[in-house]
Amino acid sequence: MPHIMEILGKTRVVVKDGKVVEVGEPKVKWCPLWNKVAGVEDITTDSARQNMEQRIKEFGMFTPRRRLDLGVFASFGISEILMTALRRGLIDSTVTVCDGAGTVVTSNPDLVQGMSAQISGLVETEPIAEVIDSIHQMGGSILDPATARIDQVAGFSLAVEQGHKRIAVSVVDVASASRVRTMEAGSAAKEGAKAILMAAHLTGICQKDARELLALADVVTGCASGNVRELVKPLIQVGTAIPVFGLTEIGKSLLIERAKEIESPLLVNTMNLPVLPEDKQPRPLND
Repeated sequence: MPHIMEILGKTRVVVKDGKVVEVGEPKVKWCPLWNKVAGVEDITTDSARQNMEQRIKEFGMFTPRRRLDLGVFASFGISEILMTALRRGLIDSTVTVCDGAGTVVTSNPDLVQGMSAQISGLVETEPIAEVIDSIHQMGGSILDPATARIDQVAGFSLAVEQGHKRIAVSVVDVASASRVRTMEAGSAAKEGAKAILMAAHLTGICQKDARELLALADVVTGCASGNVRELVKPLIQVGTAIPVFGLTEIGKSLLIERAKEIESPLLVNTMNLPVLPEDKQPRPLND
């Protein structure tokens, strides 16, 4: 089974034996984030291929050389927000994903960042023994080491079984978010466990799903979604190009705590949200 991840403009990239073997068409042609951090002016199949090859070379993604000591990539990326939340005790566990391992439960902030800093939309992956061993050594519990399957609902269940109470779960679709909320209200409630839903990789989400997901999630990334931008009613927003929205009190708290660890100057102001300068948005926005 190959590894499949969607990167740069939600471009589908297939990796096998440490090599990029297939690259799809980008859904976004210009991304302010990648333009800023890597100087990418036009997102093409070639730039997506080069970006993935760079991740494989530098970070060992999808290989036994996978590094788990990655630093901050985006000031308010989902992994950075979760890293800070664990450090500051707002949550006690996370359910995220990692190439070579699938769904992972951990309370180690460094592991959360190391696994997720360079992951955008991991569609599927296969087990890599060295990656699995490294995650175990850093205090991570892998949902299914035999298959490296990605199942955030089962990951939430595993975190509850382990006795965690405040569990942040990364989700990329409304179905998973809904099932986690259902479990939270049922079996998890008996254990006193709560889910904090972090929704990302939402480029191309339809209006119906965007509306439902915004009603379920605590934190949502704008990605290149026109529907999220149109429908969101946040309590707090960080960033204006690829905005991150806090939708609930706990979501708001997570973003404020992350802001405390940002070393560069910050502007804090009150205004009607969202704030979305037209010239800073990804092009084209996907509905």
